Amino acid sequence: MQALHEHIAQDGFRLRGLGMSRIDGFSDVVFGFALTLLVVSLEVPHTYAELHIVLLGFLPFALCFVFLMMVWWDHFCFFRRYGLHDIGTVVINAALLFTLLFYVYPLKFLSTLVTGHAAGPVFTSALQQRELMMVYAVGFAAIYFWLAALYWNALRQTALRLNPVERTLTKISLADNLGVCFIGLLCCLLARLLPPAHAGSAGFFFFTIGIWKTVLGFASHKFLDAARERTPPEDSLPLH
Repeated sequence: MQALHEHIAQDGFRLRGLGMSRIDGFSDVVFGFALTLLVVSLEVPHTYAELHIVLLGFLPFALCFVFLMMVWWDHFCFFRRYGLHDIGTVVINAALLFTLLFYVYPLKFLSTLVTGHAAGPVFTSALQQRELMMVYAVGFAAIYFWLAALYWNALRQTALRLNPVERTLTKISLADNLGVCFIGLLCCLLARLLPPAHAGSAGFFFFTIGIWKTVLGFASHKFLDAARERTPPEDSLPLH
């Protein structure tokens, strides 16, 4: 755990939530339950045909697992950085977990389609393809909206006494999550505008997330450098 804390704090952010809180514990239970809903099979296969079906579901499960772990890591870093337990954080965190649980089945369903492991025809009309893409994009955007809301709520907490570097890092994280949320909404809009049979092509727009994060990473360096120059040495001392 110490190694994880050092990794999170390597950018100069002083960690305020080193201990496990009830919010952390409850959130981890929900993340664990979401992963349980994604499992390939709840029973041990009894025949090779059943085992083959389980193996076919491995790749979709892996894609979903990676996405959930990315969200969990963002969530983990936030609570280690700020250690907030105010009512705003509780409400926003609850909304994030609710959205995550709702998002699990569309995520698994789409992952199964993308990897080509769907069992036979799954759509009865082209409009259903559009609806699936829109549901997925809206759910994706909602998750990152709530993550952005957590950082916005932290930014307004004067009791945290964030130094210039920490405030800048918080703003960068807020902008990062808002940008990803905006890409999800644009993907939803694109799916709505495209012909129903081609709505799935809107999913390629998600690749712009890499471009957004690269641009933000380059742009944030000058702001961080300026923030470090404004931060007095006494405001950089460890809190614990």
